[in-house]
Parts: sequence; C-alpha cells; structure tokens
Amino acid sequence: MSDSVSLIDPPPTESRDAARIADVKAWLASQFEASAKEVPAFEYTSRSVAHLYNLATLSQAKTKAANIVAADFRQKAAEYRSQAARIREILENVGLAQESLPSNVVSSAQVLANVANLLNIRDTELSSFLVAMGDISLRKTAVEEKRAKVQKESKILLDYTRKAIARLTYLKRTLGQLEDDVAPCEAQMENWKTNLAVMASKERQYLQQYNNYKVSIFCYHYVGI
Repeated sequence: MSDSVSLIDPPPTESRDAARIADVKAWLASQFEASAKEVPAFEYTSRSVAHLYNLATLSQAKTKAANIVAADFRQKAAEYRSQAARIREILENVGLAQESLPSNVVSSAQVLANVANLLNIRDTELSSFLVAMGDISLRKTAVEEKRAKVQKESKILLDYTRKAIARLTYLKRTLGQLEDDVAPCEAQMENWKTNLAVMASKERQYLQQYNNYKVSIFCYHYVGI
C-alpha cells in the first residue's frame, strides 16, 4: 500500500519545482498584464525558473514595502488635510481667514512658510528657525574648513608640481648639454688615441735606439780591452 502511494505522490523536489513554476508564471502574467502584453513563450528550465523566482521574490518584497510606504504617506496626507481644515476653521472663527487678511500679511506668511520649507522645519516657531540657522552655520563652517584644507593641499601640490617641472627642465637642459659635448669629447678622445699611438711608436723607437747604444758601448769596451 505504501509502495503504491509513493508511486502516485510526486517527490518533494518536483513538488517544490512545480510550485515555483506556478509562482513564476503568475508573477510574469501580472507584470505583462500591467503593460497590456502577453507573456512570451520560453522554456522553463531549472536555471531560468530559479532566476525568475528570485526576481519575483525581490519584486514582491519591494512592492510590499512600497505599498506600506504609500499607505503611510496617504495616512499622513489625510492627517495633514484634517489638521489644515481644523486650523482654517479656527482662523475663520477668530476672523483671521486668508481671504480677510491684507495682501502684505498673506505675502509675509507665504515667505515665512517657504523659508520653513527651505530650512526643512515643521513649524514657524522662532526657536525652530534659530536651531535650523545654527545648523546651517555649523555646516557652513565645516564646508569652509574643508575648502581651506583643500586649498592648502592644492597649493602644496601646485608647489610640488612647479618644482618637479623646474627639475625636469634642468635635467633636459643638462642632457642637451651632455649630448652637445659628446661630439667634441669623441674628437678629443680620437686625438688622444692618435697621440698615444705616436708616443707608443716613439717609445719603441727610443728603446731600440737605447738597445743599439748599449750594444755599441759593449762592443767598444770589448774591443778596447
């Protein structure tokens, strides 16, 4: 009985592969349906299914995260609209509705709101502006310090570059002078070689004459005796 059941039930690996293929097909259908296109035909190999399953899992996770963020934004937008309506009602009850305010007051309030948005603060309290301005001042000081450091390093590098260029120019000039001195030196060496050859020849000649004189003197003494 157990043998017949094992022959009918698919192995766990095949069952898992079939489930993955079904998930991949459903994900592909949803993606192409959003673009009003049909899923292209291709072979579902183990490699392609594994790759598409990973893509589907990642896409679904990102979609879920995006939906959570979007829902949070919608909730915050609804809260902001509700708060704005409540504040508008309060202002209208005390006679401070925007329509009843002078144009210069409306312009000033708009400028104040724009500055608050620029400073990335959530209210128009003086303390919030002071804190934001202090933060900007600190950032400005840090940027100025970094700029001064970079300028100092750039000046040092520029000085090194100028010195390197000057040394390179000096070496090129020295090399040119040495190359110009090669021909005269070679000529002088040839002259020295010629003089050495002449002196060697004279040396041999003088040695020969010296030997001749020695022989003559020996013969003279020998004959005299």
